[in-house]
Amino acid sequence: MTALPSLQELGTDLLVTTPRQRRLALARPFAGVLCFAAVAWLGWWWLTPLVVFGIFVAVVTVTHDVVHRTLGLSERQTDRWLFWLGLVLLESGHAYRITHRQHHRIFPSVDDPEGYPADLSLLGAVLYGPVFLFRLWAWSFARARLRDRLWLLAEAAAPVSAVVGGLYFRPLLVYAVLAIAGSWVYPLLTVYLPHHGYGDEPLRQTRTLRGKIIPAVFLELTYHLEHHLYPQVPSHNLPELARRLDPVLARAGVRPVAVP
Repeated sequence: MTALPSLQELGTDLLVTTPRQRRLALARPFAGVLCFAAVAWLGWWWLTPLVVFGIFVAVVTVTHDVVHRTLGLSERQTDRWLFWLGLVLLESGHAYRITHRQHHRIFPSVDDPEGYPADLSLLGAVLYGPVFLFRLWAWSFARARLRDRLWLLAEAAAPVSAVVGGLYFRPLLVYAVLAIAGSWVYPLLTVYLPHHGYGDEPLRQTRTLRGKIIPAVFLELTYHLEHHLYPQVPSHNLPELARRLDPVLARAGVRPVAVP
């Protein structure tokens, strides 16, 4: 098994999040919602899927950082931001925190509900989409503390409220449908493609994508291997982490996937 350098050896500057970076990361999802409102008001419905895609990327990236406590938020602030960021996509931020930490602790394992789609077929991962978030929520609720269960119940009401409200307000219904249907690609894009065919050691349990356009579009989420190896590093520092790890990956025979 290849020995990995410590974060001290790689550089503790990789752990730094400036106030400006924190504000930008937390503001992106809500800027996306305002953009959706503007597009809906103008009647440019053909553009709404693209806007919602951008919101998904923004929410997934910053929620990832909030879960791993890399933005410098207090515990109380973390709870609040998990709620509000989850609300943007009608999901449960607290369920994600519980299952994602489990994923990092024990993947691959039968008791890792988030990593489960990695063992499915391509078609199985696609078909698993509609039940994925529900199963994560149920798994989390069964294991959560009372305090977290209250958050989980409040978050579970979001999609129901949005759909009911959308019956009286068309833009909200369009947004809710796009957000709920969009979440169905999670098992494929965030679990199956990065992890399927994983190996026995950490360097081979997921993949990393390198390029100019795709990583920028996905706000550095493509550096999945680097994130798994050093989850303490915030997303905005993953490109630099990847650059510093290149010699290590090369010696271990790990080849990043080249993308545009």
